[in-house]
Amino acid sequence: MTLIRRLDRILFKSVSILAQLFLVAAVAAGFWQVIARFVLEAPADWSEVLTRALLIWTVLLGVALAFRQGMMLGVELLRNLLGTFYRRWLDLLVSLICAGFLGFLAWIGGQMTWRVRFQTVPSLDISISWVYVAIPIGAALAAIAVLARLGDSADTPALRNDAQG
Repeated sequence: MTLIRRLDRILFKSVSILAQLFLVAAVAAGFWQVIARFVLEAPADWSEVLTRALLIWTVLLGVALAFRQGMMLGVELLRNLLGTFYRRWLDLLVSLICAGFLGFLAWIGGQMTWRVRFQTVPSLDISISWVYVAIPIGAALAAIAVLARLGDSADTPALRNDAQG
């Protein structure tokens, strides 16, 4: 296994574990909110905000995982009309457009994160930039995932043979 493949596997395994932990933590915080509100009759002001922040992180990390697995929704009409050679070029074009958009989103997300760094999350007393930074991190990971997926398809023997022939 090459170093790049090993790094790819480690990176996206780590992202998957982190997304799962964030989801479990969001469920626990949401569950605590229900218990505190309806059983203890003393709602916790922090749990709803924490749940929302953790779900934002979970979704943005999950998008990167979905791109890495090739599970994003695609329109197959044009793709099915094309032969293998042209389908490969279409996949390349779509991947580059997606990676470019995700790179732009990461850049804009980074700017937003920087702008809000002095604002705090009510009831958590942390900078709201900890929530906003999910945008550039998730988008950058998704862009990496798109390019890694593209690299995987370039290694497919049938596509290499078709491009040569």
